Amino acid sequence: MDQRVRDHIAESFAAQSMMATLGAELSRIEKGQVEITAPILPGSRQQQGFGHAGLTFAIGDSAAGYSALSVLSTGCDVLTAEMKINLLAPAKGDVLRATGRVIKPGRRLIVVSAEVHALEAGHETLIALLQGTMVPLGA
Repeated sequence: MDQRVRDHIAESFAAQSMMATLGAELSRIEKGQVEITAPILPGSRQQQGFGHAGLTFAIGDSAAGYSALSVLSTGCDVLTAEMKINLLAPAKGDVLRATGRVIKPGRRLIVVSAEVHALEAGHETLIALLQGTMVPLGA
């Protein structure tokens, strides 16, 4: 994978104030696959103490979007056109890990998915599946 694309993804991620607010980190970049982790902080919990679905969606959407960006040339960007989420289990744990993947790359639309796992004491639970469409900009 081109280092310029990796650098572009890292710079774009660093510019997202939402990800910084959530304590999220870009943990892996490969062509067609990107991983983001985020702690379940006190400020991102819902009323029963689990990680909020908004946190789950935010890092899943970003991981999926950056996976799409990883298959484009430098200078391009993407926007989410639509994203569906299935919440499968409560976000119980210390950290969430979202792994975004490109399902079908295209010039006008890129179909993506993401899996979000909750990590707690060495155990991981699949808590959400996302599927959506990214629109390339500047391609």
